[in-house]
Amino acid sequence: MIKFPENLDLRRQVRFSSDNGTIWLGESRMLLLHTAALLSMRKELINSVGLEQTRRIFTRMGHASGTRDAELAKKIRGSQNPIDAFVVGPQLHMLEGSAVVVPLKIEMDVDAGTFYGELRWENSWEAEAHVKEFGPQNDPVCWMLIGYASGFSSAFMGRFILFKEIECIACGASHCRIVGKPVEEWPDAAEHTPYYQEDFVVSRLLEQVDALRSSLEQQRQVESMIGNSPAFLRAYDLVIKAANTNVSVLLTGETGVGKERFARALHKTSMRANGPFVAINCAALPHDLVESELFGVEKGAFTGANTTRIGKFERAENGTLFLDEIGELPLAAQAKILRVLQEGEVERLGDDKTRKVNVRIVAATNVELHAAVKNGKFRADLFYRLNVYPIVIPPLRDRALDIPPMVSAIMLKFSALHNKRIAGITDKAMKALTLYQWPGNVRELENIIERGIILTPQDGWIELDDLFPSLDVLNHQETGITDTGGLEEKQLPEHAHICDAFLATGLSLDEVETMLLNDAVNRSSGNLAGAARLLGITRPQLTYRLKRHQDANLPKE
Repeated sequence: MIKFPENLDLRRQVRFSSDNGTIWLGESRMLLLHTAALLSMRKELINSVGLEQTRRIFTRMGHASGTRDAELAKKIRGSQNPIDAFVVGPQLHMLEGSAVVVPLKIEMDVDAGTFYGELRWENSWEAEAHVKEFGPQNDPVCWMLIGYASGFSSAFMGRFILFKEIECIACGASHCRIVGKPVEEWPDAAEHTPYYQEDFVVSRLLEQVDALRSSLEQQRQVESMIGNSPAFLRAYDLVIKAANTNVSVLLTGETGVGKERFARALHKTSMRANGPFVAINCAALPHDLVESELFGVEKGAFTGANTTRIGKFERAENGTLFLDEIGELPLAAQAKILRVLQEGEVERLGDDKTRKVNVRIVAATNVELHAAVKNGKFRADLFYRLNVYPIVIPPLRDRALDIPPMVSAIMLKFSALHNKRIAGITDKAMKALTLYQWPGNVRELENIIERGIILTPQDGWIELDDLFPSLDVLNHQETGITDTGGLEEKQLPEHAHICDAFLATGLSLDEVETMLLNDAVNRSSGNLAGAARLLGITRPQLTYRLKRHQDANLPKE
């Protein structure tokens, strides 16, 4: 019989966050769930979709859980011998409360792909719960547990390892016993593999729903635009309403929010979609070249003008011209842009004739144009002409609901760019992304995800440290599991600073307590109930402590 190594390394992976209602195993979010709740779901499913479909659902649930735990096993004990690394699965299964796992025989060679495993389960929650509700059975019922064993082993070995439950408590055995080996070595594998596959009817229905949703989304939203948060939809709705008009649009918002993407979306959904989309960053243009870039130049207009060159306005004929950072344009160029907006014509440098242009102008800025007008840095008449249809693009911190789908799209983009297969992003990393305030908005999100993909090993999971190596974005108090199985508290760094400050004063513990009690009473203006709330104790406890300190300070007779 194989002896398990110490599981302290596994217990250290379990963290209970006391202030935001989360439990973590490594970087995967977990739940403490009543077995009665799972049993209730099991019963409802059997009554509604039948025994076979329920078994498939629970088996696939276990398989998904085992697959995630295999990634953790490789991370924690990947450098140890294969058997010690493999038994992380059985040890986690026990730590998670599924059953007592006793390994009877494990033979494996990861490189050769050979595997044989025989293990015994005692106190299987699934067998006990099933028998309690449905009575003795003829067939094994530890569907979720067997799915876990197959999922963990398959992910660990890199090939499909099928476990079967040979004995089950629900069938009258004294314990449950399972055997696993490569799927092709089971002569009756075809009877068991369907439980690891999506149900054909359900998957077809889901495909049809996804296709319908996709077609509706395509009608409403262009490919590059991702978002369903209220803040995003308000801005995008304004884009759609402006699309089939010729109104000039002013996009405002913080740097990195994706103003050019909104401009391109406006162009693609407009009547000008078949025309060119020409973008120019006004802040990047040297002031002495602004007019030639925007309006064009005739040959010989100035020294070095050896050929005639058309400007951006003419290049955008029958399309859209996107003027990014328009607040950086010099006043002379602003006056000419105003003329284009009003008259619909441009005049090249060095030319004496005007040319009609049919262009929609979309301008963008991250500066406050009202203030620029007051400071004389932006023409008031141009501002009022552009501000006919303003659209404020929301910052990413106001679009937390959009972050998960955006992350998925960005991961696909950079995985292809860097030729990297990524399994996904951990729950803790995704939690951090939704909590972060994103001063750089979408641009910063793209940069951080690209960094994570570069740092993550092939087929690995993007973890919190890959994204924020030196930033405590979660900043919450957690507890873990001690050597004896109890809960230990993980102290925040501030606790040490507070203790250092108190100890440096040289005050006794009684003096410190007296100081805190009196300060709390003073802050509450003498209201003892309020003072007690500040200190996190009850009013009777506060009264008792105050009286004790007062009695201690009375002169002795």
